[in-house]
Amino acid sequence: MKTWKTLSRKTVLNHSNFLKVEEHVIELPDGQIIPDWSWVLAPDYINVVALTEAGEFICFRQTKYAVEGTSLAVVGGYLEAGELPLEAAKRELLEETGYEAPDWRDLGSYAVDGNRGAGNAHFFLAQNARRVAEINADDLEEQELLFLTRAEVEAALQAGDFKALPWAAVVALALLRLNKGH
Repeated sequence: MKTWKTLSRKTVLNHSNFLKVEEHVIELPDGQIIPDWSWVLAPDYINVVALTEAGEFICFRQTKYAVEGTSLAVVGGYLEAGELPLEAAKRELLEETGYEAPDWRDLGSYAVDGNRGAGNAHFFLAQNARRVAEINADDLEEQELLFLTRAEVEAALQAGDFKALPWAAVVALALLRLNKGH
């Protein structure tokens, strides 16, 4: 199977480190040229499903600008320049919750939008987390730290209470991994 080719690109919006938009000229595998393909540049980010030593899921109840009402959420954040995804996951877990975990499982890396870019999501499962520090988050939204049972997390996932797709996806992947027992 042939891939698409980028023939040229130009920046049409350079808003911040968090959002740039390019216009690409692309060639499809059949030779067709598309002269104005929009491409979104956004930083890669991590999401972490963390479980305490007692097996409780560490979650947040919070608001987000693009989400109506409140939502359940997991630990998350952008990678800093030169930072590896696992390093970012460990940093964000500590900053947002005050917890560290000795046992980490990589749940995969995924393109955010297969046609328009928007960075990559890196998902992790952290187990046996224990509190070692105070919360030191710089998040803009107000967050309520919650400790949920597996049954509560499964019910919340099925009810659509994790209202952002990455949060629902990482929770589902973590539950699948936990079902495998490793």
